[in-house]
Amino acid sequence: MKRFIIMTVGKTHSGKTTFANRLEERLENAVVVDQDRHAAFINTYYRKLLAKEGPNTFKTALTKTIVQHAVEETDCHLIVCNSNRSRSGRLRLLDYYHQKGFKSIVVDFNIPHHILEERIAGSRRSTAIFRNPTTFQALLERQGAESSDDDVKRPVEGEADYLFVIHDQGDVEGVIENIIGISQSEILK
Repeated sequence: MKRFIIMTVGKTHSGKTTFANRLEERLENAVVVDQDRHAAFINTYYRKLLAKEGPNTFKTALTKTIVQHAVEETDCHLIVCNSNRSRSGRLRLLDYYHQKGFKSIVVDFNIPHHILEERIAGSRRSTAIFRNPTTFQALLERQGAESSDDDVKRPVEGEADYLFVIHDQGDVEGVIENIIGISQSEILK
């Protein structure tokens, strides 16, 4: 059976988690790997073990353990639901999955900034994913500033086996249908 890695790319409140959860419900034998879930778990039960500054190596280690288990011990498709905005990091992850025999699909959430701000203003999403007190608006501002970083780039054709772009909510169902169709056609090969 061909396995797929479906990777989301986008800023906060662009719809990555909602998309991933909907795809998981519809794509047979798929599981979402979401670092926000891991961060909320750690912040709820193991906050004292977190570094006060610097990268969240605990969250990264937990995610790597979950991914390694999923890759080595299951036959699941993986939906990696994170911002994945760093091109070098994205390519490194995709290379890892390709070496493990996965086909890759990248879903780029190219949502206008003003829509993201509106979503944040109306959001009830918990900030339990953050180590330090912050807001989603501050995160969006930080992500906007990161856009000038040479490594923060939108995905391009050729990075993955398949690339889809979501510009608004109306694109979601079509992309999900396309992914299901691709997975079913690959099984028949």
